[in-house]
Amino acid sequence: MRDTYQSGLIAESSKDALFLTLNQSHVEGARELVRASLASMPALLDDFRNRYPDADLHLTVGVGSGYWDQFNPEERPALLRAFPALEQGGRVAPSTPVDLLFIVRADQHDAVFELGAAISRSLDDAAELVEEIHGFRYRDMRDLTGFVDGTENPEGDDRLDVALVGDEDPEFAGGSYLHLQRYEHDLGAWERLSVKQQEDAYGRTKDENIEYPGDKKSPHAHTKRTSLKREDGSSMEILRHSMPYGDSQRKGLMFVSTCRTPEHFELMLKSMVEGDETGHADRILDFTRAVTGSAFFVPTSHWLTQLS
Repeated sequence: MRDTYQSGLIAESSKDALFLTLNQSHVEGARELVRASLASMPALLDDFRNRYPDADLHLTVGVGSGYWDQFNPEERPALLRAFPALEQGGRVAPSTPVDLLFIVRADQHDAVFELGAAISRSLDDAAELVEEIHGFRYRDMRDLTGFVDGTENPEGDDRLDVALVGDEDPEFAGGSYLHLQRYEHDLGAWERLSVKQQEDAYGRTKDENIEYPGDKKSPHAHTKRTSLKREDGSSMEILRHSMPYGDSQRKGLMFVSTCRTPEHFELMLKSMVEGDETGHADRILDFTRAVTGSAFFVPTSHWLTQLS
């Protein structure tokens, strides 16, 4: 089953995206309707790929940690657990659990729009929309702060090794633990910083995207707080699929982490919000605030189809 992983987990960055979160409704038979809808998703994706052959269309379907036992009480991914709510001073990482997640990504907006509409029709009265956010590629894969996003992502086959569950949980091999946060940026405050102050906050240069040497980084730098290592010196990696979003009222980042274990993301978030043993937290959190936080498991396409 591992080779039937959902392609959206591994695919390279897209130009356009739609993030849909929903909760199962209270109508009679809603659980069975949700299961039938999710079972149809792999075939639905294939249908839309045939309609839009040049769009590089991907769909990621996730089931919320708190909803899993109601959705599928027979078996549960070994490490699936709630999103870790954290707060330290003015820095927060709230937990806002939801039941279902759909991430549609492509290089054509119309393909994303049409597949998103089809997903909504498939669920009909069985699920209620919580939030719908449209993401887009900004310049050369930059966040709205002006810095390149996802620089530390693994490449090639390493993406599979980092993102996908392996033999440690054979029933769910090929799946992935996904964490989703929506951040809202205070770009006014950010843009009042000098470029050098912004670069120090990230720990890399803005235009050239060159990371500072380790001995030149502030202990508050984002790259310092998120570059974690095990006792043997190996890196704790995640695969990021984040995208900017925005309108005239709010601007920010949809942050997506996928990994074969939830531990890496949890430790990174703790390092950002609570800091190290001397309280060095992430400087970036002075200019952006997480307003949502949800944990999901993304099973394989084969696992989904078996729900029918």
